[in-house]
Amino acid sequence: MILHLEKNTDTARLKQLADFYEAITIIDEQKIVLITPSRFKNIEEAHQPFVKEVFVFDNDIQLASRKYLKDKRTVQIGQSNIGGTFRNVLVTIGPCSVESEEQITQSAEFVKNLGLSTLRAGSFKPRTSPYTFQGLGTKGLTLLDNIRQKYGLSIVTEVRDSSHVDEVIAFADVVQVGAKSMYDQGILRKCGKTHKPILLKRGFGTNLQEFVQAAEFILSGGNENVILCERGIRTFETKTRFTLDLCGAAYLKENTNLPVILDPSHAMGYAYGVPDLARACMAMDIEGLLIEVHPNPQMAQSDASQQLDHQQFETLFGTLKGIATAINRTII
Repeated sequence: MILHLEKNTDTARLKQLADFYEAITIIDEQKIVLITPSRFKNIEEAHQPFVKEVFVFDNDIQLASRKYLKDKRTVQIGQSNIGGTFRNVLVTIGPCSVESEEQITQSAEFVKNLGLSTLRAGSFKPRTSPYTFQGLGTKGLTLLDNIRQKYGLSIVTEVRDSSHVDEVIAFADVVQVGAKSMYDQGILRKCGKTHKPILLKRGFGTNLQEFVQAAEFILSGGNENVILCERGIRTFETKTRFTLDLCGAAYLKENTNLPVILDPSHAMGYAYGVPDLARACMAMDIEGLLIEVHPNPQMAQSDASQQLDHQQFETLFGTLKGIATAINRTII
């Protein structure tokens, strides 16, 4: 249950109501918001004079629910917006990892020449094996910062764990919380204290309820700038890396007020299938695509098999623009 109180509610009354309803409190410029566990379905008669609005929910998808906010939330990234009434679709490309100054410069120049606005690349990599490339860490962030200043691109980069979450939040334009970090409440709560956009990826063994509840950790911390990213789930299938859950994406579009981005690269796991999946994703009328693109995928130090080279992406991009036009979207 979500309660809206008048902004001038006195401190003692606010504490009384928050304690009684076991609520998390958010105070903004217009109102005070109390978010209670969803088992609360009504308010006491004695409390009604102090409550302006009441929203009741079946489960703990609350701040992210369309039953709370009917329209999509707007998230600003650089000079552009996605969600809300905007018909923009954010196409974010770049290599899996920052590997060298030459590699990330080539990537940035490619993004800029295409007229796109964001570059994605990881400096801290949450790898499955301890014997594989773990990212350049702080050095990678410095390289990305130089790229941002030189090319004017917004930077999307990933936080791996709570040991460097403050550093990534301070640096990134969009903070990516990866599939393996989605349950890390230390990361989620830190992300809730900033107002930078958070790109939250769905865990590959996570159901939709759990996924959106992870977003609720960020939203309930006071950060409204959350983007959901479907990147494939683990099923019985072994011929692809994961299974891209487009049914889940349809659910998120219909039932949540958060922008939705799809990642066909991690779902497929193999470059040959990424273009077809990307076109299907664009046709779903979502707010963005996340596609891994590398100057020379064969030399990539992580996720080499799924990254497109520049020529492959240029060919794909031409078809994406046609689909975007057909569904009245503008690629940014």
